[in-house]
Order: sequence, then structure tokens, then C-alpha cells
Amino acid sequence: MDEADVEGDLVNVLFTEKQIHDKLAELAAVIESDYDGRDVLIVGILRGAVMVMADLARSFHRHVEMDWMAISSYGSGTKSSGVVRILKDLDTDITGRHVLIVDEIIDTGLTLSWLTSNLASRNPASVEICTLLRKPEALQMPVEVRYVGWDIPNEFVVGYGLDYKERYRNLRDIGTLAPHVYS
Repeated sequence: MDEADVEGDLVNVLFTEKQIHDKLAELAAVIESDYDGRDVLIVGILRGAVMVMADLARSFHRHVEMDWMAISSYGSGTKSSGVVRILKDLDTDITGRHVLIVDEIIDTGLTLSWLTSNLASRNPASVEICTLLRKPEALQMPVEVRYVGWDIPNEFVVGYGLDYKERYRNLRDIGTLAPHVYS
């Protein structure tokens, strides 16, 4: 789905599909260098990180193992509820493994703070975070993020996995959602 398919729903496009792919290739190169000689398990956070995870994994020039978690702290609105629950847990035992959590956006930090603590309790060799987007102004909980694509303003964004009421996930670009859509 392109911007023309949702005409009037976006205020502006922040990042095009090409810019996103270039940024993910950049992040993959740094991650590969940092994990040189070590296996890494990349853990995608469903559903939003599907696009990021797929394109990040395809940007690597080495094998990576993938697993998925589904966690939720969002209701049907535009703000985090602060209550985290696991909807789907890992299938992989992470004891002694280098784990890289891959997410599409860090908003309040509440979910990822909880998740890193949860995964750290499972005795991995390391737990790091990679996110395509981060909203520094929205952070309510400090979260150590090793790999960040872009910092963005505290606006409601959709596309490339990011949704509003399960819509816009398949938009190829990332854009700011017009307030009339969600108010």
C-alpha cells in the first residue's frame, strides 16, 4: 500500500520505503560487526516488528536465528496502557544466548523495560535492543537501546508495521497519522 492509497489520512511522510531499507542495512552492518564471531538470536515483537524484522534479517550477510514474541500494552487507542502481558512466548531457550530484541518503535519504554527484565531473568549471555524508531519525548521508563534507526517527535505514526486499529501496517512508508483519523 502506498501513500496515494491512504490519501488524506497522513499529515506527512517521515520516511520512505527506500530510506527505511537503507537504514536497516546500515543497522545490520553495525550489528554484524558487533556480534562478529558470535551467534545472535533476533527476537521480533509481533505484530508491529514484522516488516522491520524481515528486512533487517535480509540485510545480514550471515545466518541469524529468529524467534517471535507477542506482548501487549496497547489497547485500541493511541496510548500505552502500561500493563504488559505475553500473548506468545519464545519457542527458543535463550540460556547462554546473545539475544537482540527487534521492535519497530519505542514509545513510553514501559513494554521494552518490562521485556528486557523478563528476558534477562532467563539467563541469556546478553540482551540488547534494536528499534527502527524511538520517541525520546514520550519515554516514561529509561530503556537502554543499543541500535536506533531514528529518533522522532512524539506524534502518532503509522506504516511499515505501525498501525492504528490494525490499519496502515502494510503502508510502505512511515508517516504521521492525521488527527481526524483517530479523534
